[in-house]
Amino acid sequence: MSPKLIDLNFQNEKVVMRVDFNVPLDANFEITDDSRIRAAIPSIQHILKSGGAVIIMSHLGRPKNGPEDAFSLKHITKRVSDLLSVHVEFACDCIGEEAVSKAAQLQAGSVLVLENLRFYKEETKGDIDFARKLADLGTFYVNDAFGTAHREHASTAVIAQFFPNKKSFGMLMAAEIENAEKVMKSPQRPLTAIVGGAKVSDKILIVENLLNVADNIIVGGGMAYTFFKSQGGQIGGSLCEEDRLETCVEIMKKAEAKGVKIHLPVDSIMADAFKADAQTANAPSDAISDNWMGLDIGAEAISHFKSILLNSKTILWNGPMGVFEMEAFEKGTKAVAEAVAEATKMGAFSLIGGGDSAAAVYKFGYENSVSYVSTGGGALLEYFEGKELPGIAAINR
Repeated sequence: MSPKLIDLNFQNEKVVMRVDFNVPLDANFEITDDSRIRAAIPSIQHILKSGGAVIIMSHLGRPKNGPEDAFSLKHITKRVSDLLSVHVEFACDCIGEEAVSKAAQLQAGSVLVLENLRFYKEETKGDIDFARKLADLGTFYVNDAFGTAHREHASTAVIAQFFPNKKSFGMLMAAEIENAEKVMKSPQRPLTAIVGGAKVSDKILIVENLLNVADNIIVGGGMAYTFFKSQGGQIGGSLCEEDRLETCVEIMKKAEAKGVKIHLPVDSIMADAFKADAQTANAPSDAISDNWMGLDIGAEAISHFKSILLNSKTILWNGPMGVFEMEAFEKGTKAVAEAVAEATKMGAFSLIGGGDSAAAVYKFGYENSVSYVSTGGGALLEYFEGKELPGIAAINR
């Protein structure tokens, strides 16, 4: 593991820092959620306070063919400046003459934001020459972009080789790794993993890897109905991946062999249409009427899941219990968020795995009542699947 950022002195260093400022913008290019920017501020502040300058690299959105104004990082520069309380320069390129000139003139205590890395296809291709040009702008490399740690891109996985003795994780990245390891490498037991979402295929690798460490796996969301159908249940028009039925049977067998308990929702809130004002009714999850679909877990399932969570010492949550974006089907996800918060208050360690789970925790106001909310959905998922993340490996080499 590389040295901790907080222990390093950056006197006279120009730090090329990869962050994840891929924030949502409205039609007027105003930031609607700046949490990703806020997450990187402590690392930037430490570098500035210890005598360094910071050259910020990030992507924004998915530009298709080179520069597009809608995806320009100029839209976020003022917010970065406001949060840091320092003037922030902007370069309208990331490797061109202006970027080189402004980086060369950058003084200690100053910040420069480079234009969107993904205006160049070389970024996502992991091009070594592009990475070298970025590296030439500074004297030290910091990666604080956990959300892109699973990508083998020039600014995350390739650039680090040009800084053999001058590279580090940022504070956010270090915290993400530390909290993920608390679950996978040194959990207090019982360890309960809550896995939800629409598809078994999206979560199969994480479930299989969790079978090696978890005591309980709670399955909710649309993926639960594929499990029920694999056991001969009637699921009406609920989500189902026919080609994953055998996979579900295998998972249940493996879990039994390993002594891991898989908990499926005993009942569901079913609806006669996928819409907010649909007719709803409660039914056993394996006895859903034809032309009806399960869109949330029911009261019995909530009670069952809550009792498991309140008896857990480590909790990982990745994926909602239902279509929580619609008020009629938010109860299960909200109840799980509440139970995770309650378990945390009782001393459990709880990690919320980014993506929809993080969105749910924020929606229901429990973000400060859990141990850690991850900023990286895809990256954290791949970590829990047991994959080596290129952005992490590049710093540790």
